[in-house]
Amino acid sequence: MKKYHLLFVVFLFSLTISAQSQGSFLLNLYGGYTFSDKVDFDSSYARVEDGFEYGGGLEYFILDNQSVELKYNRLDTNMPLYTKVPLTGFPAGSQVNAGDDKGAINYVLVDYTYYFGSSSQKALPFLGAGAGIAILETPRSGSGTYFAWEIKGGVKIKTDSPFSININAYLQSMSAAVGYDYYWDYYWGPLAVTDYASTFQFGLGAVLSYDFKK
Repeated sequence: MKKYHLLFVVFLFSLTISAQSQGSFLLNLYGGYTFSDKVDFDSSYARVEDGFEYGGGLEYFILDNQSVELKYNRLDTNMPLYTKVPLTGFPAGSQVNAGDDKGAINYVLVDYTYYFGSSSQKALPFLGAGAGIAILETPRSGSGTYFAWEIKGGVKIKTDSPFSININAYLQSMSAAVGYDYYWDYYWGPLAVTDYASTFQFGLGAVLSYDFKK
C-alpha cells in the first residue's frame, strides 16, 4: 500500500510545480466524517463502520466554473463480519473476525465539478461526480483493487486570500466480485453469474483549498 501513497505524493508534487507556470490550479485538503454501511453476502454480512476520512487532491479549472480533479482519500475503519446461518464453530449472528476486523479503504478518483454562478461570487454552490478505484485493505486478505465512484454537492466559500473552504456532502461506493450465483437455463444448462457486493457510504466534510494563482 505504501507504493500507492508514494506514487500519489510524487504525482501531486509534479503537478504542483507545473501549476506555478499555469493558471486555475487549486490544492485541496480533505477532511470528513463517513457513516457506516451494511454489506450483504449469501451466508454472512459485513459492516463498514463509520470513521474520519482524509486526503488531498489537485483541482484544475477547464472553464471558469467547471473543474476536474485527481484526489486521494483514506478511510480507516473496522469491518466486522457476521454469520447469517450457523457455520462450523460459529452460531448464526456471531462475528467471525473478532479482534481482526481493522481495515481501510483508499479512494483514488477523478472528479468533475460544476460551480453555479460567477467566479466573482464569494459563495458558489456546486455539484460533482467522480470515478476511479478503491484499494481495500483487510488484515486477512491483504489488499485488493476495485471500481469506485462518488457524487457530491455543497457550497464553496471564497476569501480575499488564496485560501477558500467548501462544505459538502458526498456518497461513495465501492463494488467487488464476491463469488457466483448459479442458474439453470433450458438450452445452456447450468450458468454461473458473477455476484457483486457494493458499499454505499454517506459523508459530511470540508475542504481547505489553496489557489496557486491568486
